[in-house]
Amino acid sequence: MAIDILIAEDEPSILESLDFILRRAGWSISSVTDGDAVLEGVRRLKPRMLVLDVMLPKRSGFDILKHLRADAETENLPVLILTAKGQQQDRRIAEELGANGFVTKPYSNAEVVGAVRHLLGEDAGAA
Repeated sequence: MAIDILIAEDEPSILESLDFILRRAGWSISSVTDGDAVLEGVRRLKPRMLVLDVMLPKRSGFDILKHLRADAETENLPVLILTAKGQQQDRRIAEELGANGFVTKPYSNAEVVGAVRHLLGEDAGAA
């Protein structure tokens, strides 16, 4: 069964926080904690969107994003990038690679939920 959101985050406290706020908002969630597992998870779970940390063990978020955009099956998968505060370079690179949205850590819960709603087309007033 397809899930709504796959979270790729290696920091346990951030992953736990994201999992909690997104489940509370009503989405089904799965998660992976390293770069190699992201691509396998996307293929296996077919999520509606991916929340992707830039800094992951084994493979960077940029490498994963580049791979997703090069594959016809995943080229249109909405990807929300998590970047550390002050990393403008990360944001620029992610935009060039085709990221759909960004949230800067530390983030507010409302900011994450709003970004996910937007990327899933569930904005207020959307059908």
